[in-house]
Amino acid sequence: MRRRFNKAFFVCFVLFVSSRYAVVTTQAQTVTQRGFVEGRALLFPREAPNDPTRVVGDLLAREELVVKPAPWVQFATGFDLRANSHDQVEDSWRLDVDDRGVKRPRASLRRLTATVTHGPFTIDAGKQFIRWGKADIINPTDRFAPRDFLTVVDTEVLGVTGVRGVVQHRAETLEVVWVPRFTPSRLPLLDQRWTVISGAAAALPLVDAGSDLPERSQAGLRWGHVGSGFEYSLSFYNGFNNLPNVGLVGQVGQVGQVGQVGQVGQVGQVGQVGQVGQVGQFSVLALTRSYPAIRTYGADAAIPTPWFTIKGEAAYFTSRQSGKAAAADEYLLYVVQIERQTGEWMIVAGYSGDVTTKRRSTLAFAPDRGMARSIVARASYTIDPVRSVAFETAIHQNGRGAFGKIEYSQTSGQHWRATVTGVGIAGHSDDFIGQYHHNSHVRVAVRYSF
Repeated sequence: MRRRFNKAFFVCFVLFVSSRYAVVTTQAQTVTQRGFVEGRALLFPREAPNDPTRVVGDLLAREELVVKPAPWVQFATGFDLRANSHDQVEDSWRLDVDDRGVKRPRASLRRLTATVTHGPFTIDAGKQFIRWGKADIINPTDRFAPRDFLTVVDTEVLGVTGVRGVVQHRAETLEVVWVPRFTPSRLPLLDQRWTVISGAAAALPLVDAGSDLPERSQAGLRWGHVGSGFEYSLSFYNGFNNLPNVGLVGQVGQVGQVGQVGQVGQVGQVGQVGQVGQVGQFSVLALTRSYPAIRTYGADAAIPTPWFTIKGEAAYFTSRQSGKAAAADEYLLYVVQIERQTGEWMIVAGYSGDVTTKRRSTLAFAPDRGMARSIVARASYTIDPVRSVAFETAIHQNGRGAFGKIEYSQTSGQHWRATVTGVGIAGHSDDFIGQYHHNSHVRVAVRYSF
């Protein structure tokens, strides 16, 4: 494994550092290039029950090009190359374009977008990033933004392939989105520390029985208004949840039944399978993923005041049976926060909550709901032009789970940046945050930008 990681590291470094010289200098006025190579080391003080690995090495090399041949048209593309010491990256060197794999792809097309503008009209077509909402911590209305949750507390947005049209007239903006191909969020790997299985099921091996991915398209509308001293938006989404319902099925040569799977202590956990006696008759647990059809009705707003800016965002989720996927809970997810910048400080603090209006006996991986009913805060301080520090925390209102992060970053010259991050997690095993109490860690990253 170490030899394979070292080889991939060398190939990625050579390809991406060399690519900065591939841009044609005679087209400097229409071609913009940027990229970086970043190496990370994650150090875990404790072994997890299902994962004894305590040191993980990771490499990401990214190249982005923007070509603007005319004032009314622009093309943007981005490529990633990855390597990892803990089997989180595929072995294949194929170019991945859809981000549907269980592991991160070795080589991937991060985005490929054509943008056409004409007067008040803008159209983006291709693989792109579509972000909705105004909140800074959790975004209930952000339905076209699946994420990579291989490391649950350090996520990255994945691109989706579709068409986005925007019409802007004075203070009004109308956005229409159509995505013909579904992109799921990437879940933690079953044999690694970010998958937590509780109770009697923890004694059985887990196998991946695959996903039932939706084939229908997704669509959404968002209307925004910017007024004098405030702004707000209303949105509608019709499609599928990029976070799955999870099925656990016991297997001994043939499919059996694991009784009362639906009894979980907290939405977002995979564990707490009931009835120890029934689980004991199986030798393997097979995990399946299905993605419920949902509709969301959302709103967000920002109101500046002399002291701070008030932001709010909420979405109501409805669900229905679709193919093999069972309907999910129906609920309201919301965030209220205040934001203030004073000197070199940027401070955000708020509360995330949810209200369930219809509960169904489904097991789900749902970090957005798992983080609900929490006090959340984030602060950053710019020490000087080359140094900064940031803090982030989330504490469940019942005190059963808490997460904290502190990050120090320093640049050197125009190309180098080093970042050291400490993450602390505490709590009870039946809490979404607390279940990861074995996963406190330190992350060291060094980036070379070009």
